[in-house]
Amino acid sequence: MNTIDSLLTVLASKFDDYNRMNTVVSKSSVGWHLEHSLKAIDQIVTACKKSDSTTYRWKFKLNRYIIIDVLHKIPRGKARAPKVVQPEGEISKESLQLHLEKVQQNLENWEDLNENCYFFHPFFGDLNKKSTEKFLVLHTKHHLKIIEDICN
Repeated sequence: MNTIDSLLTVLASKFDDYNRMNTVVSKSSVGWHLEHSLKAIDQIVTACKKSDSTTYRWKFKLNRYIIIDVLHKIPRGKARAPKVVQPEGEISKESLQLHLEKVQQNLENWEDLNENCYFFHPFFGDLNKKSTEKFLVLHTKHHLKIIEDICN
């Protein structure tokens, strides 16, 4: 999970820009994208930890294959974040820092999880540990690119 750790460092480097907006790029602020990214990582890792790896069954999904394994890119503006990972309330540099620390703590024993731990993604279906790692990197890079475009 070294890649996610390095992406968390990049996310943290954007905390000072949390209130920046550019409605041409996104209706949401940099802070929204930061909080959403952290919330998604946190909840996905938690779901994997709570999953029963004995019930995981791989199933081919064309859209997962194309986006995660071929394009390595999430198309912009094609999907909405599920309510469970949408930021709520006031976002501040301090709240982002606290959430980052929570995410880092949650990731501490990721390497020890069974390879068939999984979470259900509404578009891609069940993603095991390896696919989850790919998705988390892809998703975080997607939002970092949006943040970069907002700030430029």
